[in-house]
Amino acid sequence: MADNDNLKFAVIGGGSWATAITKMLCVNLKEIAWYMRNEDAIEHLKVHHHNLNYLSSVEFEIKKLKLTSDINEAVAYADYIIFAIPSAFLGEELKKLTVSLKDKVIFSAIKGIVPETSLIVGEHFNKTYGIPFKNIGVITGPCHAEEVALERLSYLTIACGDAEKAKIVAKNLSSNYIKTKISDDIIGTEYAAMLKNIYAIAAGIAHGLGYGDNFQSVLMSNGIREMKKFIKKVHKMKRNINDSAYLGDLLVTGYSVFSRNRMFGNMIGKGYTVKSAQMEMSMVAEGYYATKSAYDLNLGYGAKTPIIDAVYEVLYEGKSAKKVFERLTEKLD
Repeated sequence: MADNDNLKFAVIGGGSWATAITKMLCVNLKEIAWYMRNEDAIEHLKVHHHNLNYLSSVEFEIKKLKLTSDINEAVAYADYIIFAIPSAFLGEELKKLTVSLKDKVIFSAIKGIVPETSLIVGEHFNKTYGIPFKNIGVITGPCHAEEVALERLSYLTIACGDAEKAKIVAKNLSSNYIKTKISDDIIGTEYAAMLKNIYAIAAGIAHGLGYGDNFQSVLMSNGIREMKKFIKKVHKMKRNINDSAYLGDLLVTGYSVFSRNRMFGNMIGKGYTVKSAQMEMSMVAEGYYATKSAYDLNLGYGAKTPIIDAVYEVLYEGKSAKKVFERLTEKLD
């Protein structure tokens, strides 16, 4: 691997978060490989200097981008690879790989579970591809891609078992509007990033049903306690659940107008079917897939998770959101 000053980065994904991460890296790096499968989006970027479908206000210096629709080209180029595609589609993209991931440092900016293995992304790379945890990291918020586009002050937590690798990624994502901190809780931060999307869907459903701010505050405070119980069952270690990587990320996803998971939940609360809400949205609500994964995982762990259970009943068992949330209100305190 190259020395720290000559490390090469690649971003895998063409959505809003991939676009935001590429924008952050462009501040600090002379060149970034950027893989997106949509060739029309690549051609549009080359001509118009912005992503056709996401964060179109962000203008890129094209000379800094090594654009490709071949994932193997991007992986072969880079020392550090940042994956920023919906977890539901990760397996499909990885099937295209003919280039080895061995000796690559993998950072996940994906907030979900890989359906094929029911594992968070870091664990998936470790168990399926044999990547050691010292070469796996996680990029979490609280941070919305839309606010990165507007260059509003935002905070990121970079988690990795190898603190030096976390520092390298943190340094290359930092700028005058992006503040970073590092963590050694790879598994906990990644589960938190996945779980907060479920609680954001719950917040959206509640809003769609007409519940007000008073109930939302109770829902979110119960949500962080529920998250703590779940993560403790999965990976017990010393962590402060009130840190921004956990509580902060939950709050911004649960309350923000930019939150696609809250938006999705809001539609469900207003009476949309799951399928019609998905069709209406132009972006993937990761929390939909995360809900089933978390529910199924917890059958083995047995954590007390009334909010996750309620969202599962609405999304996967077709139960009335109004009735399910009436029962949920009796379980919260």
